[in-house]
Order: sequence, then C-alpha cells, then structure tokens
Amino acid sequence: MKTNRAVRTPGGLSVRVDVRTLVVGALLLLVALAASVVLIGTGDFPIPAADVVRTLLGEGDPGQEFIVTELRLPRVLVGLLVGASLGLAGALFQSISRNPLGSPDVLGLGQGATAGALVVIVLFSGTADQVALGALAGGLATGFAIYVLAWKRGVHGYRLVLVGIGVSAIVTAVNGYLLTKSDIVDAARAIVWMTGSLEGRDWDQVWPLLVLCAVLVPLVLANSRGLRTMEMGDDVSYALGVRVERVRLVLMLSAVLLTASATAASGPVGFIALTAPQLARRLTRAPGPNLVPAMCMGAALLVGSDWISQRVFGAGQLPVGVVTGVLGGVYLLWLLVTERRAGRI
Repeated sequence: MKTNRAVRTPGGLSVRVDVRTLVVGALLLLVALAASVVLIGTGDFPIPAADVVRTLLGEGDPGQEFIVTELRLPRVLVGLLVGASLGLAGALFQSISRNPLGSPDVLGLGQGATAGALVVIVLFSGTADQVALGALAGGLATGFAIYVLAWKRGVHGYRLVLVGIGVSAIVTAVNGYLLTKSDIVDAARAIVWMTGSLEGRDWDQVWPLLVLCAVLVPLVLANSRGLRTMEMGDDVSYALGVRVERVRLVLMLSAVLLTASATAASGPVGFIALTAPQLARRLTRAPGPNLVPAMCMGAALLVGSDWISQRVFGAGQLPVGVVTGVLGGVYLLWLLVTERRAGRI
C-alpha cells in the first residue's frame, strides 16, 4: 500500500502528501483536543465533557460559563500553545543539528530563559509580567550566544550541540549562584517558577503566545522544504538551490523565539521538546522533521501531563513540569533499553 500520494492543485502545483503522516497528525490533534475538554471539566467543581462542549459553544449556564471560559480555558490554551511550541522547536533543533539530543533542553535555551527570569526575581523583585519578559530576553540572549560561538564558516550540527551543552552548564551555574544570593522569599518564588507550571494562567498569557505562534508557525512551514533538504547535507542543499545559512538562521531564530516564549508563559517545562519529535517520528515512520506531528504530539503530551497532575494530586499541588520530567525520564530509560537490545549502543 502506497503511503505517498501526489496531489495536484487547480493552479498546476503538485504536492506530495504522506497519508500516514497526515492521519497521525490528525489523530494527535484530536487526542490533544479531547484531553483539553476533559481537563477543562476537571477540578473542584467537575463538569461533564458534554457540558464543557456546550459551554464552549455558548450554550452553557452562567456558572459553567464563568468556570470554563474565565478560570479553566486560559490554562488549557496556554498548555496547548506551550506544548505545540516546544514540540515544534524541538523538531527544528533536532533536524538542524541532525542529532536526536539537539533539543532546547540540552542546548541550554530553557536554562537561559530561567536565568533571565531569576535576574528579574532575585535582583529586582519584578512582577509576573516582568519575569516573563526577563525569561524571553534570557532565552534570546542564550540563543544568540550559542549561534555566535558555534559559527565557523556556518553552523553545523555536531558543533552546535557541543556549544549548547557548554553554554547550558555555564548558565546552570549562574542560576545556582543567583539562588544562593537571594533571600528566602525570592528563592521560594524562583523555585516554584523553575519547576514549570500552568497554575494561575489567564488570558494575559494566552494572547502574546497565540500571536507569536500565528506568525512563526507559517514562517517555519514555509521553510520546511529547505529544512528537509538540509538533512542530506549542506553540499547537496547548495547544489539544489537552497540558501542554507539563510534558512538555518530563520529556523533557529524561530525555534529560539518559540522556546523562550513558551518558557516565559509557563516556566521551563522539561522533556517535551526532546521527546515529542521522537515520538511523532516513531508514529509516522516518515523521514524528515515531521513538524506538524511534533507540534500536535507536544500539545497532547503537555495537556495530558497537566490532567495527570490535577487528577492524581489535585489542582495546584504538583506542577506540570514535574510530571513531564518523570514521563520524559521514563521514555529515555525505555529508549536506552531498546537501543541496547537492538545492539545500537
């Protein structure tokens, strides 16, 4: 059975479609949306899924409408956007570096955003909005430093990962120093933020992240052909007419912005960017970066993790970053065991 089909548009443009990838992406999106409906109905005042859907369509009673649209929907939307952003950023970095470990978690972007937030918390006792801006600035500064240090007649995957690991170690040490110099109140506030949480998220976090995704996702998808070609090597890409460094710079900047903005909205949520692209690729069994499936997988993982944290421990008792860390650690252990049994390590 053929999984690739060519679709010709009325304008004469021919597009190759991988049917399995399309189906997997659609199913992951449905899983993410279904988990969101269940999550909205979870809490001290449980609401059946059917009533949640009716309320979202504007047919709920005033009490349910307040709970759904004002209290729970913003948190779920932030979870979907953060998960999708991290999944897409992870797929971009892994494809650019041609290394499954080339994710924002390993390269130090999350730690850089954390450093920016800690500077605002510890040195200036900033507000929540100022902490978010500090995280965004820290993530961008770290991404710029990694790109500059990894540049040598271009940015190549192996060097990018090594530089990222080094920068991550340095920034982690800076974060530890900032914590030791803070008072007990600021330190406690910083530790809570560093675990990664969706608690207390409202529409103020939804709109900036939504606007940024609306701009960056189409930009990334427009350059996806060049990204896929670059996986065959820079020489082949140049021969096929791809402006390698331009495409790489645009996609890396997009990935850094996605990671930094997601971290600014929820704190550093671990392992989503690392595991979502790998899980998506295992499901699609397709070569290439699998950008859309990685986005949908990231959204489903984060919303599902938030549901687990609320269902098992109660809302606000366990940050979602703890759950994603546990699930990511289990996945990595399973991956190591399977790779060892296969004789690849």
